[in-house]
Amino acid sequence: MKQFRQTIERLVKVMLTISGSITSLAILLIIIFLFKEGFGLFNSPSVEKGYALCVNASNTIEELNSTQIKQIFDYEITNWNEINGNNEDIIPFYFDEIFSMYSEEEFGEDYVLLNEKLGEVIAQTPNIIAYIPEQYLPRENNSVKILPQKNIQITDFFGGKEWLPTATPAPLFGLLPLIMGTLWVSFFAILIALPLGMGVAIYMSELAGPRTRKLLKPAIELLAGIPSVVYGFFGLVVLVPLIQKALNLPVGETAFAGSLILAIMALPTIITIAEDAMRGTPRAMREASLALGANRWQTIYKVIVPYASSGIMAAVVLGIGRAIGETMAVLMVTGNAAVIPTSLFQSVRTIPATIAAELGEAPAGGAHYQSLFLLGCILFIITMVISASAEFISKRQHNKGV
Repeated sequence: MKQFRQTIERLVKVMLTISGSITSLAILLIIIFLFKEGFGLFNSPSVEKGYALCVNASNTIEELNSTQIKQIFDYEITNWNEINGNNEDIIPFYFDEIFSMYSEEEFGEDYVLLNEKLGEVIAQTPNIIAYIPEQYLPRENNSVKILPQKNIQITDFFGGKEWLPTATPAPLFGLLPLIMGTLWVSFFAILIALPLGMGVAIYMSELAGPRTRKLLKPAIELLAGIPSVVYGFFGLVVLVPLIQKALNLPVGETAFAGSLILAIMALPTIITIAEDAMRGTPRAMREASLALGANRWQTIYKVIVPYASSGIMAAVVLGIGRAIGETMAVLMVTGNAAVIPTSLFQSVRTIPATIAAELGEAPAGGAHYQSLFLLGCILFIITMVISASAEFISKRQHNKGV
């Protein structure tokens, strides 16, 4: 019997070891895949893959960055001298325009003369910048200069102020609007949730009777189990119209609405951890404070809260992590405008919401697809830092107790 029990224990140990190893390996492979796909963005050309830009050979411009290309084709830059070129108006030219300039017969059978006709147009128009497929580039025409293609730069991504992944001919993958939107919404969510959560935690830990605590505790923990899409639906139907009407805003889908919803969602985490930390204060410390003449409130804010400060900080950090990683609720109530926020009452877009909204439409393997994976990498790093901070703070609390 003893030998059988030992065999079972060894078998269970082996199974647990295999299970842990497989799980660790799977997590490692996912992380490697995430970063491999994400950093592939910097091997993608700044102009849409398969296309190139051409100018007249007399043009002094040698290269253009993604932002300049976008501004030229959006008519925000209209003269070459705005980008250190000649003082001449810019004429943007899309590939489709060639078919309105020549008859079908002039292109020849199977469009064999299409390259030649494109070369003619570029050679006859000194100020032109043409956006055409690489297979039709007039490479043999000496009057045409093909601008070199640069890959998307790290500075374009981390320092970019515009997120326009489907812009033609040069998509823009600026991170700043998304990360600012994420931090903006999360910061104000914690500002709202922290005093409310602390108030409830102090009440449950120090003031509520056992019966009240038994009713409140499971009710608050139940809030953490409600699906985020339900919170988002509540925000969209109730909070958004209310905010729009009360503040007389053009739209109610704002960063403020997102912060309110995230604050509600972060409350269970903050209340539960902070209350547990305060209830962990040794009874001797409470009694010593009261014996020295301090009243209940003085004992709470001079003894209990300072003693539980590490646990309270861990609650705040985990609440921030909950807010930053939230997707559906934020996607439904923030308006999804990828702009750098300057006010709490304007629409914003967060990193998780961007991934959820765009991943289904991004062609697999393309620059847009890779940029969304890179956003996932950034979210992963932020979450890892937050988790490590919470772990560090919790250990401080444990050591303090010892």
